[in-house]
Amino acid sequence: MTGGNESCTAGPTSMSYLTCLTYILEEWTGVEDIGDYLSYAFYILWLLFPLVVVFVLPGVIVILFYVSILWLHIYKRKNEIKEAYSHDVWIGAREMLATIWDGHGRIWHGYELHGVENIPQGPGLVVFYHGATPVDYIYFSARLHIMNKRRCNVVADHFVFRLPGFRILLEVLGVIHGPKEACVRTLEKGHLLAIAPGGVREALFSDEMYTILWSDRKGFAQVAIDAKVPIIPMFTQNVREGFRTLGGIKILRSLYERVRLPVVPLHGGFPVKLRTFIGEPIPYEPNMTAEELAAKTKAAVQALIEKHQKIPGNIFRALMERFQTHKKED
Repeated sequence: MTGGNESCTAGPTSMSYLTCLTYILEEWTGVEDIGDYLSYAFYILWLLFPLVVVFVLPGVIVILFYVSILWLHIYKRKNEIKEAYSHDVWIGAREMLATIWDGHGRIWHGYELHGVENIPQGPGLVVFYHGATPVDYIYFSARLHIMNKRRCNVVADHFVFRLPGFRILLEVLGVIHGPKEACVRTLEKGHLLAIAPGGVREALFSDEMYTILWSDRKGFAQVAIDAKVPIIPMFTQNVREGFRTLGGIKILRSLYERVRLPVVPLHGGFPVKLRTFIGEPIPYEPNMTAEELAAKTKAAVQALIEKHQKIPGNIFRALMERFQTHKKED
């Protein structure tokens, strides 16, 4: 190997580093014309680079989740003694998590929250459109915590509770999976509660047309009626452009309906502009049925989509909005 290195610099004209590396590899492996193989490999890498990026970037969010989980374990370890004397040992941890996720939202998406004044001082049910990932809700809850020191619990699908290591994170953030009675109790305690009626099906199989996929679900409306609280509609602009799914593939839809697990691959993680808009609350009316309230809520979320989202969604346009100072009419 030393002789090969010396030969690279011998003579009146030194070889380039790449040519030298090729020469050394040929000497080491005994393969002639290895430079042709390297050139082909670099070409394949360049060709596949965009594809790699759109499937690797979602992993950044997963890493951030597990960084949060690691931080919570460290925090718990350092505060085990205080836990016996404090009514809520996780106050400092929630502050730190809110800071981390709000910082990520600001830097990666230029995240904005509009209409926070529409959230009542008391309990309320926040109903939102579900993007391919719930990252917009995470940014919303973090910003709300920083701005108003308010905690918003959220209803999640049962599979979330099976994710390895997530138990402590879900506990600290107040994530519940129901049933209806648990949701009502949360609201009766004076807390905010968020739910996306479309759930995983809307996350995986809605698209850049922002079609609401709630079917005939009205359980969330019954929760609001039983708890006698208002419903607050919410929508995040460009949430479908940040992450996309392969939900248009029929076999994946059939597989999901069979196993009821999020088997549809995600891609994206693009730094598009995200703005969350909170609409005017729909007040509790004792004479309104769950069907009527569900329809009214769906119409309110649809109105937010039509007002703040250009249809169909476009990734390039959403990226360019990072450099715009104005937004679509509030």
